[in-house]
Amino acid sequence: MALGRVLVVGLDPARIPGWDPEPVQAAIARGQARFGDHGIEADLCLVAPDENPEAAIVEALTRRTYACVVIGGGIRKHEPLLGLFEKVVNLVRQHAPDAALAFNSSPEDTADAALRWLR
Repeated sequence: MALGRVLVVGLDPARIPGWDPEPVQAAIARGQARFGDHGIEADLCLVAPDENPEAAIVEALTRRTYACVVIGGGIRKHEPLLGLFEKVVNLVRQHAPDAALAFNSSPEDTADAALRWLR
């Protein structure tokens, strides 16, 4: 039985000034591989806050039908991005109203966050 497709929305570590993106990119890759371990198709939408993230998110949300959208901690936990977090939640409500919302605690447990809503 297919569990449904997942969209993961997060910050692109390669486009965040002052960060070494490699450890985060490796964690994202490990997290994405876990979707495959569960037979779940998952797409990534990685954005930079200062590069019109809303347009990229709307494009991703409308490209396919998603059973769940996971919003990453980089967007949720960084207080200066509170407005972006609100926008992401409302874009999901508008463009993927049937998708469950899930929140991870790290890039590596993203599949676990989605599985809470896909089962």
